[in-house]
Parts: sequence; C-alpha cells; structure tokens
Amino acid sequence: MDLLNTLVDKGLRRELPTREEALAVLATSDDELLDVVAAAGKVRRQWFGRRVKLNYLVNLKSGLCPEDCSYCSQRLGSKAEILKYTWLKPEEASQAAAAGVAGGAKRVCLVASGRGPTDRDVERVGRTIEAIKEQNEGIEVCACLGLLSDGQAEKLRDAGADAYNHNLNTSEATYGQITKTHTYADRVDTVEKAHAAGLSACSGLIAGMGETDEDLVDVVFSLRELDADSVPVNFLIPFEGTPLAKEWNLTPQRCLRILAMARFVCPDVEVRLAGGREVHLRSLQPLALNIVNSIFLGDYLTSEGQAGQADLDMIADAGFEVEGAGTTTLPAHRSDVADAAPAAGGCGSKGGASLCGSAAGPAPAGDGAAGCGSACGGCSGHAYAEAAPVAAQPAQAEPGALRSDLVAVRRRGAGTDIAPNA
Repeated sequence: MDLLNTLVDKGLRRELPTREEALAVLATSDDELLDVVAAAGKVRRQWFGRRVKLNYLVNLKSGLCPEDCSYCSQRLGSKAEILKYTWLKPEEASQAAAAGVAGGAKRVCLVASGRGPTDRDVERVGRTIEAIKEQNEGIEVCACLGLLSDGQAEKLRDAGADAYNHNLNTSEATYGQITKTHTYADRVDTVEKAHAAGLSACSGLIAGMGETDEDLVDVVFSLRELDADSVPVNFLIPFEGTPLAKEWNLTPQRCLRILAMARFVCPDVEVRLAGGREVHLRSLQPLALNIVNSIFLGDYLTSEGQAGQADLDMIADAGFEVEGAGTTTLPAHRSDVADAAPAAGGCGSKGGASLCGSAAGPAPAGDGAAGCGSACGGCSGHAYAEAAPVAAQPAQAEPGALRSDLVAVRRRGAGTDIAPNA
C-alpha cells in the first residue's frame, strides 16, 4: 500500500512522517497488519540488522513512593501487593546485575522509586554504578531515579552512568489526568538535563491507559523532538489497587501497530519492547522483534516477566541474534554524536540537534558501528511472587558470551532477603 511504501522510504532517510501518516498506521486493519510489520521491519533492519539488545532491571528501592501516578503499583496510596524495601547496598545491586549480564544483557537499568533523588542518593547510586562496572567490563548502566535537580545528571555521568531514563508516558494534553503531583514539563526538563550532561537520553511511553490515537502520536512525536536515543514502549498491565485497575483495552494487534508507529517516527533509535509485552502481545511477541531492536530480559520492577531462557529461545527461534557487548547499538551517525556529547552539548541538545537525523548517509545494517512512580514508568505488570535468591556472582564471561545456566534466575526482590511487603 502507498502509505507503507512512503513510510519505509522516509524511515530509510530518517525523515519524519506526517502526523496523518502516523495516525494512519494506528488505523490500519487486521488484514493489513502483517504488511505493517513487514514495512516497519525494513526500517528496523536498515539501522539495526537482526540484532536484539538485552537490558536488565535492578530495582534499587521499591515502593513507598510519594507520587500519585495512576498506573503505578508503587504510587501513593497503592494497595498493590508488591515488595517494599529501601536502598540496596552497592554489592547487593552488583550481584543482582550479574545474573542479567550472565544472560546476555549489555545494559543494566538501575531504578529507584520516588519523586527524585537527593544528592546523597545520587552519591549512593554512583557507588553502585562503580561496583557494577568494576565487576562487568563493557557493561552499560542506565539510571532511572525520577526528577533530577541541577547538577545531579553531571554527578551520575562522572560516576560512570551511560544513560538516564525518564519516560514522558503520555501526551502533554492528557498528562494531568494520569498524575497530579508533578507535570509533563517536569519530565521534559529531566530528559533535557540528562542530555545536557552528556548522558544518553532514554524516554518512552505507556500505552493502554485510555489514551486516544492522537495522544499516542503526540507523545512519540515529542520523543522524536527530544531526540531520545532509547524509546521504551510499555503496555499497561492494570494493577489491582491502582486507579487504572480496570483499563484492559489493548489487543496484540494494537500493540504491534503502536510499535510500528514508534519505529516509523523514530527509525534510527533503540525502540525497546518493555513492560507488559508478555501479557498483551502473548504469542505475537516474536513478530514484535521485527519492529523493535531491544527488550528487557526476565523480570520488571514489581512484576514477573518471561523467564530469561524463554527470552533467548524466542530471539533465536525468530531468526534474530543477541547483540554482543562489543557492538555499538546505535547507527554511526547517532553514536558518533553521542560519544562527543560532553563537548558538543549532547545529541538532541539545542547545539547538536541538527546532527541527529541530518542528511548523513545510513550505516550498513548490523555493521556494529535506549516503571514506576516518577521514575521510569515501566512498572506495569500483574504477577507477584515471593523473593527468590539470586545465584552467586558468576565468573567473568567473555564479552557477549551467554551463560545459559544462569538466565533462568528470577530477580524478584533483587536478591534481598526482605519478606514481601516488609
């Protein structure tokens, strides 16, 4: 169909679709769905080949959040049955991260509930980043701590953080219906602070909260404007005990259309299939790998994901490969600018925005040459389990090597011995 041919051509040139074209993707019929996936797959393969980046969440601090985000099991007044605990020690977080790294994850995402970190919290997370990097050569670390104050992004960068996650979640027009304790502008400000400090910006959305197609297009266009390097797409799983507990309005087909629209609007960024994929995509998860180039391995923040070995089997069975630690995720025209971010003001900053999505030629595909409360917005989930022990820290594996004997380790409670709801 003409629409999809146009979108593929634009995606290969990193050209922004029109709002009408993006809305038309969401309006396609089920008869056209495989054509939509195939078209988005052409764009995905141009920039990322058949590589899948694995990310692993470590929940540093769970529950007891003062924010009122309607989707979140950790929100103020939540009655959801989740683990609640204060900060993990650096060595505990490093041990939890080791299980994900052993399973092939090349990025560890450190998440903490709350409105935002104190300077003392930032120092604590800095020590955790140092501990993880000391034990895992070449691993990327993304922090997700909520709203940042002046100077905190720079401190995280100096401690070794590679990226900062803070999702926009939904459109500016409807944000006030989801959260009252902070604003959409607050979230944009934090993403911009991360960019300005030279951190790779990771920012995405949550679909399925009752939003319209226009809201979805608005938030994805905003993410393109912010020039996030990673765009996690979460699908709400309504938690009992939260205001959105009755919002079950996603189908696997709609999820695929949302992912395809995100790929067409953000063709050369890390589009990540995040929270809720197992529940909403179900047996169509492998199809989504033709659109996204990144997933979370194993569990999420307060909910169980698919077992790690099942994730690896799915990737292999669908004909994709796990991206190794020695491979640069982003295409050269984006990663080169990101590498120069501290000096140039960052990819997507006012000084460097024209470099991302400029007329530079595409890199060959695969050449080797991105919650909860006010933090990541990726805590959608429905399952709950007792804390399970994390295996002893494995011996250092070769870069990119998979430890299939450890990938089934569950991360519930991030290795703590704290009883549920303690």
